[in-house]
Amino acid sequence: MAKRRGWVLGALVVYALAAAAILVLPVSFSAIVHGIADWLAGTFRLDWFGSGWVEFVANILLFVPAGFLLTLLIGRPVLGLLIAVVLSAMVELVQIVIPMREPTLRDVIANSSGALIGALAAWMLLRRSAHALDETLPQADGAVDARSAVEDLDH
Repeated sequence: MAKRRGWVLGALVVYALAAAAILVLPVSFSAIVHGIADWLAGTFRLDWFGSGWVEFVANILLFVPAGFLLTLLIGRPVLGLLIAVVLSAMVELVQIVIPMREPTLRDVIANSSGALIGALAAWMLLRRSAHALDETLPQADGAVDARSAVEDLDH
């Protein structure tokens, strides 16, 4: 447990630094977003998948690690998701004062969707780990099994 917590904290710090650079630096990523949209349209004939959709998907992907790592760290998917959603809203509020950035509710929705995907993935991993642990450890009378401990996390 302590070993997992250490690598999760380390990964969370690295992720937070990278995400902060992407989310709050006064840099416009519109050229990159438009380039990806043009490439998708030219290569795969996805003309309908414009730059707005590229940015939406990028925001989803950006917050998958947040939901995943926070859920692994805390052990509660709902709390991990809630923290990620609050962080997303805070980032959008900060972007009000950053030149070349435009905060939108659409970004919060995309970020929250990504955090939800990450939290669900971590929850499934935790459940699977608890199930595997349950099957390998002998149970004494009155002992709490790992599966019931994870089920407690779900509530």
